[in-house]
Amino acid sequence: MKGLDGFSTTDYGLIGQPLGHSKSKAFFTDLFASRGSDESYDNFELAELTPESLYRLVLLNPRLKGFNVTAPYKEEIIAFLDSLSPEAERVGAVNTVKIVRSDDGRVLALKGYNTDVEGFRRSVEPMARKLRPGQGALVLGTGGASKAVVEALRQLGVEAVRVSRTKTGANMVSYGDVSASLIAGHPLIVNTTPLGTWPDTSSAPPFPYELLPPEAMAHDLVYNPSETEFMRRCSGRGAEVKNGLEMLHNQALASLNIWKNQ
Repeated sequence: MKGLDGFSTTDYGLIGQPLGHSKSKAFFTDLFASRGSDESYDNFELAELTPESLYRLVLLNPRLKGFNVTAPYKEEIIAFLDSLSPEAERVGAVNTVKIVRSDDGRVLALKGYNTDVEGFRRSVEPMARKLRPGQGALVLGTGGASKAVVEALRQLGVEAVRVSRTKTGANMVSYGDVSASLIAGHPLIVNTTPLGTWPDTSSAPPFPYELLPPEAMAHDLVYNPSETEFMRRCSGRGAEVKNGLEMLHNQALASLNIWKNQ
């Protein structure tokens, strides 16, 4: 939305690249309409994240109170922030930024938070409760979203092993290392990669789906499409599946509370 002075009158937004798949704007637009609010939420697709691109974002949007951050900037954004919440610092990734302004609109600080942790924790908790004592989770991917997932699982008392194309750190294995016995001990599988996201809906992580037992559970952070290729392959083995839409809604509401000081 553009005001008469040429500046945007947007209250909140989302930065990332690309954003064509995102449902955040639709969620907030519907939420504000249901509350009778004239607040607004827009997408800001940034080809790159630089001090200049962030300066333009806050300068051209003087009403902007904060914004969400999605791939590929959840880790990169940290270098441009003035402070981090304890959870964001612990995770090493940010998905929510609050803009602190003076009474005359000057930007005083950019504060980073991570509401992905709360969003995922609330979404996956019913699945986590079904794990037997000692069982854990396999987390596919190593980006900012995977860090939030690992932290959420830790808070639920679930040990996580991250899976990547190459083993690059502690408590991590490659896809080629995933065995039937590893899955048996970690029957909750979480996809944190963007594979399968619209429009590339036929892609999926190179996971050995044929090894999944019927009691396995699969949670995909992707929510567009509502049933991903990852979910189809897992459900085809009898696994319980869930997409990332509930997580999106959970983290969005938590972000709004931060922006509104609630």
